Amino acid sequence: MAKRGGFPGGMGMPGNMNNLMKQAQKMQKQMEENQKALEEKEFTATAGGGAVEVTVTGKKEVTKVKLAEEVVDPDDIEMLEDLIMAATNEALRKMEAETQAVMAKLTGGLGGMGGGFPF
Repeated sequence: MAKRGGFPGGMGMPGNMNNLMKQAQKMQKQMEENQKALEEKEFTATAGGGAVEVTVTGKKEVTKVKLAEEVVDPDDIEMLEDLIMAATNEALRKMEAETQAVMAKLTGGLGGMGGGFPF
């Protein structure tokens, strides 16, 4: 009579599942550590040939705005606003690109795992 319940193939599966869980926990810890490091990092970008410089953190917070004196023209506030916006968006793009690169490097080995599970 066939045994009910359990895993096919004997006791091998629970051990493999345990190893898989340990690997997942290790990866989660690494991801959390990388995320924290990225949140503390600063990303700087310029616009207008360096006339405007904006620095953001990995938490998407602006920490610094530096303006060259010649770019501050009371008759052309719109240009200054555009330069600040451009520098801020570029700094945020840099932050996003590095975040994606770090996370892709960490999870790169998972590509083939998803299809291997029977459920």
